[in-house]
Formats: sequence, C-alpha cells, structure tokens
Amino acid sequence: MKYKIFVDGQFGTTGLKIHEMLKDREELEILTISEDDKKDINVKTKLLNEADLVFLCLPDVASKESVKLITNEKTKVIDASTAHRTNEDWTYGIAELTPTQREKIKNSKRVCVPGCHASGFIMAMKPLIENEIVSPKNRIVCHSITGYSGGGRGLIDVYEDPKNEGKFLSQRPYALGLSHKHLPEMKYVLGLKHAPFFTPSVGNFDQGMLVMSYLVKSELLNKKITRNEIVDLYKEYYKGEQFVKIIEDDFEYLDDGFLDAMKCNNTNRIEISVYESEDYILVISRLDNLGKGASGAAVQNMNIMLGLDEKLGLTL
Repeated sequence: MKYKIFVDGQFGTTGLKIHEMLKDREELEILTISEDDKKDINVKTKLLNEADLVFLCLPDVASKESVKLITNEKTKVIDASTAHRTNEDWTYGIAELTPTQREKIKNSKRVCVPGCHASGFIMAMKPLIENEIVSPKNRIVCHSITGYSGGGRGLIDVYEDPKNEGKFLSQRPYALGLSHKHLPEMKYVLGLKHAPFFTPSVGNFDQGMLVMSYLVKSELLNKKITRNEIVDLYKEYYKGEQFVKIIEDDFEYLDDGFLDAMKCNNTNRIEISVYESEDYILVISRLDNLGKGASGAAVQNMNIMLGLDEKLGLTL
C-alpha cells in the first residue's frame, strides 16, 4: 500500500523542500498540481480529499481556507503556517516536547509544524520549566540568528540577486516592533505568563540558525543550579531522542571559540549547548531552519502520523 501525499503550496520554499525529501520514498505516492491549476478550486479540492495526508505550505489565510475544503474524514493534515499553532484542536508538532506528545501526534488528524525560532526556544526552555528551574511567570530574553531562507522565496531572491552582491554583509535584526509571529506559540506552548522578549536577526547565509535564551541566575532561576547540572537535566529529559543532541563539553564543541549557525544544515537534528558565568546562564539551540525548523519537522510528523519509521527520509 502506498500513502497518497499532497503538498498544498508545493511551489514555496517549504513545499519544495518537502517534495525534495519525499521524492524517492517508495511507500508514498506524491500527488501534484500544475502551475496552471494551482488556483483552480475544483482541482485543488479533489487532491485535498484524495490524499491520505496533506501538507499545507501556505500563508495563514490560505491555509485556513484549504482546511475548510477537506471533507474526507480520513485525510490527515500537517500545517506549516502559523494559522493553527495556538489552536487547542490542533496538536503541536514537536514529538520530543513531552513523554506523551509523540502519541498525541500519532493519533491526531490535525498537526501544526512549529516555527523555527519557536522550536529552538521551546526545546531549550521546556525541560527547565517542567523541572521548576524556570518559572513560567518570568520574563525570558531570547535572540535568534537565522539564514535568509527563513524569509521565503522573496527574501531568498533579494539576497541571491547578483545586483545585491556585497550589500548585505552584516547580521540584520528585524521584527523590531517586538511582535514576531512566533511569539504567540512560544507563550502558549510553554504556558508562559509573558511572551519572551525576543529579537530575531537574519544573516548573510542561506540556511541554519542559532536560538539563544538568556537567564539571570539571581532573577530567573528558582534553584541554584550549575551548567553541568542543567546539561544532565537536558540529557535525562531528552533521553533516547534521536534528533536531539545535548552538548556535554561546550568549548570543544566550538570552532576556535565561535559557534557556527550552519553545522546542522540538511539534518533534522537540534543541538542544545549551555554556557555560564557567575551571574548568567546561556542556552543555545542550533538547528537547520529548513530542517528541524520547518520541512524536516513536517516529515518527522508525517512519519509518526502514518505509523512509519520516524527517521525515514531524515538525516540525524
């Protein structure tokens, strides 16, 4: 038996990446729509309801419209947009989030793919909140650096336009209205009283990212705890999780003291490292914004929902 898969939004960055990851999977039949037919509501509706599983790689409004077109109760949906990430009727797609999350994903017909920044922040903070090291009442500071592919085809075209060669050499902060679209899910999934003080930036590289969460020992930590104890806590929390790597020796992990944002590219791996001084703790999540931060996470969820080997088509 082959599972029928349809990617609604197959011409966008995430959709193209999912197609690339699934194209050689013998247990899948990929349903496609032509460029000419992609706006034909009848063609699209037929494919949405014919599929065993649909990936939605669309803007929020279009994603919600596509969900309304699905009348086949057997069709499972994975939404890569932000449209349903705080909807309690949808399952949040981080299988490693809690001991029961994988089972929830497996039994769900509606799963949302987490945002890339949110994935790094949530996976760093969840073990600390669950173990009452950090209170959900605290105001947490987070900064992220991502490759320009995170901005979709529009930003990719700008950065890769030969006319702009040498124009974007620095890291460029954005979303400076302090209302980034991943903030609601960061707050919702972790049960925070306040959304984090979050500032993202885009770098002059295509993919990869670092998500950095800052903790003041005297203000944000409920208990006295060392960097090594936090590492042990992470190792226990994510024990057995093949896509999560906890870094034990932080300085051997670095490249001459630097941390390269691109070392997890083309994998579904997230690496969590911890650094400390007398007053502060810094937790850094490194991941591929197009892998564990988007298409990789989507494929991981698909594997779980279809009862397949979770690592099929993915690189550790």
